[in-house]
Amino acid sequence: MKKLLSIALGTSVLLAAGCSKNAPEQSSTTKAADANQPQKIVLASTGSDTDVWQFIATLPETKKAGIQLEVKNFTDYVAMNNATANKEVDANAFQSYNYMVAYNAESKSKVAAVSTTYIEPMGIYSSKYKKVDQFPSNATIAIPNDAANEARALSLLQTAGLVKLKADFNPIQGTTNDVVENPKHLQLKPIPMATAVRVKNDVDAIVLGNTLAMEGGLNVLKDALFYEPADQSTKLYVNLVATAAGRENDPVLKKLGDLYHTPAVKKFIDEKFGGTKIDVNKPVSYFTENKQ
Repeated sequence: MKKLLSIALGTSVLLAAGCSKNAPEQSSTTKAADANQPQKIVLASTGSDTDVWQFIATLPETKKAGIQLEVKNFTDYVAMNNATANKEVDANAFQSYNYMVAYNAESKSKVAAVSTTYIEPMGIYSSKYKKVDQFPSNATIAIPNDAANEARALSLLQTAGLVKLKADFNPIQGTTNDVVENPKHLQLKPIPMATAVRVKNDVDAIVLGNTLAMEGGLNVLKDALFYEPADQSTKLYVNLVATAAGRENDPVLKKLGDLYHTPAVKKFIDEKFGGTKIDVNKPVSYFTENKQ
């Protein structure tokens, strides 16, 4: 990966700072620059989100905000967060809040939320059945095998009335071991989501996030047998713009959230993604507030 471009501090600046050996390196969004020059932000994304941010990069509103946006497409979620945490890119836009929390729990490097973007309902899909109550005993249901999405899938299966989870189920790190009631003896099979759509016809049902569903030609609002509501009960699954921990209040990065919620972007998303990316314009505190 290319290292994030930055301006080396001059000797005189170091002296003014007391010759500290720990003086932080300036980022591309905080360096002193000609006020007439746009500030470059390198943003990592993936799949359909890349399409959205590449569109944002072309908007006159982005230029007016003084931003030159470069969008890099990644295929690996962990690599994207690692690059962001290590400041090889300025920010990323691909993950839900619960995925970010799970990543931070497992990684020495940390990322933090800058702003909210949208929620994509997770859905249950099947090539064999039309309703979830048609699933037979011992039906095999494939679910994501990464921590955050496995927990999310299990919560969805509970909402659909297929299983019951422990009362203290962790919505971020819960696993199939937390299933306490499974009246149909469903075989829950965690699998890598990169291969999920390809195995859809090999199992009785599959639980998919909307980005992967769309890549497989599926619309969660039309093709899923059951999908998440977009309300307070699913706020942990709202997607966000993330950056390295400590940079989340950078005023230039904050502009990315404002740009995402412009009318032009909303129109682009509605037309291109069939209403499956539901806009959520909330403060970051929305994720941790107690209101239910």
